[in-house]
Amino acid sequence: MTENRTPQSPRPLRVLAAMSGGVDSAVAAARAAEAGHDVTGVHLALSANPQSFRTGARGCCTIEDSRDARRAADVIGIPFYVWDLAERFREDVVEDFIAEYEAGRTPNPCLRCNEKIKFAALLDKALALGFDAVVTGHYATVVVNDDGTRELHRASDMAKDQSYVLGVLDDRQLAHAMFPLGDTLTTKEEIRAEAEERGLAVAKKPDSHDICFIADGDTQGFLADRLGKAEGDIVDAEGNKLGTHEGAFGYTIGQRKGLRIGTPAPDGKPRYVLDISPVNNTVTVGPVADLDVTGLTAIKPRWCGAAPAGPGTYTAQLRAHGGETPVRAELIDGSELRVSFDEPVRGVAPGQAIVLYDGTRVVGSATIATTERATAAA
Repeated sequence: MTENRTPQSPRPLRVLAAMSGGVDSAVAAARAAEAGHDVTGVHLALSANPQSFRTGARGCCTIEDSRDARRAADVIGIPFYVWDLAERFREDVVEDFIAEYEAGRTPNPCLRCNEKIKFAALLDKALALGFDAVVTGHYATVVVNDDGTRELHRASDMAKDQSYVLGVLDDRQLAHAMFPLGDTLTTKEEIRAEAEERGLAVAKKPDSHDICFIADGDTQGFLADRLGKAEGDIVDAEGNKLGTHEGAFGYTIGQRKGLRIGTPAPDGKPRYVLDISPVNNTVTVGPVADLDVTGLTAIKPRWCGAAPAGPGTYTAQLRAHGGETPVRAELIDGSELRVSFDEPVRGVAPGQAIVLYDGTRVVGSATIATTERATAAA
C-alpha cells in the first residue's frame, strides 16, 4: 500500500448530496458545502406508497423524511430535489430481499441499496447530469494514493464505521464517492451538536433502524404476506420432528427465539437454527456448538481495487455490526472466494456478505454461498 496518502478531493467539485432526512446526511452535505464544493441536495423517493415505509425514529425514506431533508437543504443554502427511484428500488432491493429469503438465504438490504441504488442508479444519473461525485453521510473514508488510485478505508472512529455496507463499491464508484464524516474523530453526540450549531432541525432526530420498507418491523409477517404461509417441519440433525412452522423463509441461521419447539433438548440447553431447506420446507435445529463454522465459499465478488492475486491473510467482517476475525482467503477462477477461519465463528448464513480487510483498507466483498461446519449438521 502506498504510504503517502491524501484526503479525497482537494479541489472544489460539483457534487450531489444524498439527503435521507437524518442528521448524518445533513451534516455531510453541510460540510461539503463549507469545503467549497458546489452542492445540490437530493432525497430519494423509494416507495410508490411512502406510508408503507417505516416512519418516525425508524424511517429513512418517507414523506416526513423528505420534508426534513428539504428543510436542512434550505438552512445549508443549497438547491434541493426529490428523485423518484421507487421502481428501481422495488426491483433491485425489495424483490431481491424476498427472493433471497424464499431461497433460504439471509440478505442485507442496506448493502444492496448502496450497491444498486445510491452508487449505481443515483450515481449514474448524477454523472449524466454533470456532477463529479455523490456525497453521503456514511462513516467511511476514501483516500487517494500518490499514483491516483483510490482506496476505501474504515472510518476514523471504529464505533461508527460503516465500511461493511460499502464493501460492494468498485473502482469507478469510489472515484465518485465522498464521505465527509468518515475521517473525523467525532462522537454521534458531537455530530448532533454540530447540526444544532448549524441550525439543522434534524439535530435531535433519532437514527433510523431496521428495514425501511417493512413498516411495522415484522419481517416474518412481511414475507408471509408475499410468499404465503406454508407449514413445514422443524427437525433435529437426525431428522426427528420437533415441531412445525408456517414458512421456512421466516427463519435465519443462528436464530434461537420463536422456534415453537414443544420437546426440550436432551441436555436441557437451547436449540438454534442450523439449516433452512426451501426445497422441502424444513428447518433444522440443534445445539449452539453445531453453529461453529470453519470455512465458507462466497460468490459474486466485488473488489475495491484490483482483485487479490493468490491466497492471502486478511481480517473479515460478517455482519454490519460484527467484529473482525482473521481469515485466509483465495480467489478461484476469478468468481469464487474460498475462506478459512483461524478460529470457528458462529451465526454465518448463506446470503450474507463477507467483507475482507487489509488493516483498515477494504479489499472487497462477496456473497456467502455455502459454509463448512466444525461438527456435522444437516
